[in-house]
Amino acid sequence: MFDQFLFKKIDNAQLVVFRVFYGLLVSAECYGAIATGWVRRTLVEPQFTFSFIGFEWLQPLPGNGMYIYFAIMGTLGLLIGTGYKYRLSALAFAVLWSGVYLMQKTSYNNHYYLLMLLAYIMAFVPAHRDASLDAKLNPGLRSQTMHNWVRWTIILQLFIVYTYASIAKLYADWLDFSMIEVLMGSRKDYYVIGEFLQFKWVHKIIAVFGICFDLLIVPALLWKPTRKFAFVLSIFFHLFNSIVFQIGIFPYLSLAFIVFFFEPQTIRNIFLRTKKTIPETKVIIPKTRTMILTVLGIYFLFQLALPIRHHFFKDDVLWTEEGHRLSWRMMLRSRSGRITYKVVNTQTKDTTKVNLNDYLTKKQKQRVACYPDFIWQFAQRIKKEYAEKGQTVQVFVSNKVRINQNPYQQFIDPKVDLASVPWNHFAHNDWILPSPKE
Repeated sequence: MFDQFLFKKIDNAQLVVFRVFYGLLVSAECYGAIATGWVRRTLVEPQFTFSFIGFEWLQPLPGNGMYIYFAIMGTLGLLIGTGYKYRLSALAFAVLWSGVYLMQKTSYNNHYYLLMLLAYIMAFVPAHRDASLDAKLNPGLRSQTMHNWVRWTIILQLFIVYTYASIAKLYADWLDFSMIEVLMGSRKDYYVIGEFLQFKWVHKIIAVFGICFDLLIVPALLWKPTRKFAFVLSIFFHLFNSIVFQIGIFPYLSLAFIVFFFEPQTIRNIFLRTKKTIPETKVIIPKTRTMILTVLGIYFLFQLALPIRHHFFKDDVLWTEEGHRLSWRMMLRSRSGRITYKVVNTQTKDTTKVNLNDYLTKKQKQRVACYPDFIWQFAQRIKKEYAEKGQTVQVFVSNKVRINQNPYQQFIDPKVDLASVPWNHFAHNDWILPSPKE
């Protein structure tokens, strides 16, 4: 029964059309990152970037290297969209995008993580079997069917993202609408809609709609009686996010996913204009069945486990940030902080205060002031810099952090030498002081 569901042959029109949208959108994202100055601000101007811990060796290319890097990714997007050398192009993009994701987190966004996951999924599914240059150049490759597991892999990934995003919103600052007030307060200067976004009743609608949309949108798109209504709501929701939050291609990528929920023949009629096909309904078990099921099983086990790992850490994730990333916790908090670094020479006992302006961009300083991993990583960088001069030092911080509209509170233990403590990936870091409620 399980094999009959996963390995049934279905029309591949949804995947083929999505491939075109996906390729064009990632190309626009990469070329746009150059044109808007994102690459310059994030990867060229900083002296160094805050990579994911463990990937400190992964730093931006010097000179114009990152402009070339993004131009190559943009070109790969076009090759993906046209289906030329698809497997190589899609895998190359996935690897290069992973590099960008891991080498910097100052501009971290959950959508960048989703794109990395999607890039690998797309690299290993047969999205080039129709309406592609590969199929035109090699007619033997052409096919109008695919296994059912391909479609449901993408749908299940979306269901996990939206469901965890909805559940994460069920906390005090979202339910009393104060978090919405914080989000909209920084947008009061928007032309036409800025003042409208400040009304309390608007905040209430946004808060409730955000929870309900994330929780119900995938089931509503799957169920035919509610599909068209859910499609209209999706257009409104994602265009609202695009205008208000200005998050690049991702609202449009989210809309592109909707092709997987409409009937394949409807998608084929609208976008491919090909003759009606009758998909093979017989089940064809591939020789790679065991490998496919093993890879998918492990992958989705991680996707289900990562978003709940913070429950196994001490204290509140909204305070500590431990377990926040890779968890679909989107637009849930606003953090600001104040920090001073003090360097003590262990031999002479001389004390020096660090001028952050000598090292960091404005955005990096904002992150270092209130995120524990940034705070720890910068302490390690200071330690390394002094070590290169032949000096052994201790690094202490005086730091206060504010979450949403709450008052500033002491965040890092000022008595702990951050240069000497390790970073715990899978346990609470005790030098983070308890949250106020604790």
